[in-house]
Amino acid sequence: MSRGTWNNNDKEGDASHRRGPADKASAQAETQGIRMFAETAPVVAAAGAVSPSHSVDSAIPDANSAFVDMRDPMVSADGHRPNSREIIRLTIGFTLSAIACAIPWVALSSLILPQLLDQIDPSTREAMIGTINAVGSVVALLSNVVFGTLSDLTRSRFGRRSPWIIGGGLLTGLCIFGIGFTDSQTMILVLWCTAQIGYNMMLAPFVATMSDRVPDKVRGTVSGFYGAGIAIGQTLGSLIGSQLIGHIQGGFFMGAAVFAVIGIVTVLVWPRERSSVDVAREPFSWRMLMNSFRPPRHAPDFYYALFGRTLMMAGYNMVTMYQLYIVKYYVLKDSGFDESDLAGHAASIIATMSIITLVVSLVAAMVAGPISDRMGMRKVPISLASCLFAVGVAMPWVMPNQFGMYLFAGIAGFGYGVYNAIDQALNVAVLPNPEEAGKDLGILNLANTLCTVLGSLLASGVVLLSGRNYMWIFPTAIIVVLLAALLIMRIRNVK
Repeated sequence: MSRGTWNNNDKEGDASHRRGPADKASAQAETQGIRMFAETAPVVAAAGAVSPSHSVDSAIPDANSAFVDMRDPMVSADGHRPNSREIIRLTIGFTLSAIACAIPWVALSSLILPQLLDQIDPSTREAMIGTINAVGSVVALLSNVVFGTLSDLTRSRFGRRSPWIIGGGLLTGLCIFGIGFTDSQTMILVLWCTAQIGYNMMLAPFVATMSDRVPDKVRGTVSGFYGAGIAIGQTLGSLIGSQLIGHIQGGFFMGAAVFAVIGIVTVLVWPRERSSVDVAREPFSWRMLMNSFRPPRHAPDFYYALFGRTLMMAGYNMVTMYQLYIVKYYVLKDSGFDESDLAGHAASIIATMSIITLVVSLVAAMVAGPISDRMGMRKVPISLASCLFAVGVAMPWVMPNQFGMYLFAGIAGFGYGVYNAIDQALNVAVLPNPEEAGKDLGILNLANTLCTVLGSLLASGVVLLSGRNYMWIFPTAIIVVLLAALLIMRIRNVK
């Protein structure tokens, strides 16, 4: 509600003034869950364009208030008011999917795939993992925006998002299964890129569902559970991946099975998505599809969030994508282990790190979302979390041993848990156009792709230029993450 209170003698007139926009917003999909005040004066005018006799007690209304954008904060963007049971089911679905997707993706991308490439040709391992991540990320970048837009336009009795979530999971599982049967670097690249298409076919509509179906009032809490799921899944992914380093084919089969079923399970856990057959839309055209790549205009907060997340996740990926090589060839470089034993000892360290990260990130993610909702703040805790993550990254740089890596797991893991808990709520808050939520969230989620490209290029470049000295990954990642915190603090219309 607004900070101010309406004068009693104006209640009748003000109620009629407010009822029309509110009722209209309740009936239209897309217009409830997104903040309408972002950059334009007409929205402020809509909340305050009354005569002097219709004044509010506070001179300037609260820009974060549900009253300003004429919406009910417990009505979702699709015009539905979910009950508590439906909100619980949505929360469980987001959390379960986050865990299930993160486990195989982290296990495969950060441990099992690098180990496979190390076995195929040790002399090209850094260059090849960098190429696979960079090319795959470009494919993912395009796929995320395309499938976000296509899901916006989908009209079916199963809804807009559900068919893509199920189909994307099946395609991803099929491609991951195929990698388990080849040792050709070319085929690995092709199958990994196709898996990226399937993964983003699932991810873009999945993220847009939070905008569609989760009311603004509880979005921070749901985002917190989603962030907790990511944190749990990523740490379990490291733990499981470390155990499967010696069973590479089994690791790919595990990933294939998880991806093939998770889209189906998520859609079944969520309350059934309503039919979109009767929802009006602009007729499909290639020009419309090309316009899906057009970023929003006059939305500086949107771009601060986009590039802030890109840099934060690039710093994160610089360490995590190369953690197997960091432990093997930086932490254990003077340990005296021969090559046959090195992977096993590295796996033991990574497993311990995963347990530490699991505990601290789970605690961080579970408390950060509700606290963010209560305080009504998004950007400040995200910026502080980025700074804490930078402190954690400094630990192995200062102490190049197992203890330094364990401190990294604890400190950076806590910061990353807080970050993940609130980040998606911030992304929704900076969307400039509620009618293009799928497209714009797809563009925001380009950060997930751009960060992989940037992280791979930076880490590979630093390692190769330094003569395979992995130490220089850490100061580079610290600089990148602190720049991310500065960009997030530049956001103006979110606390």
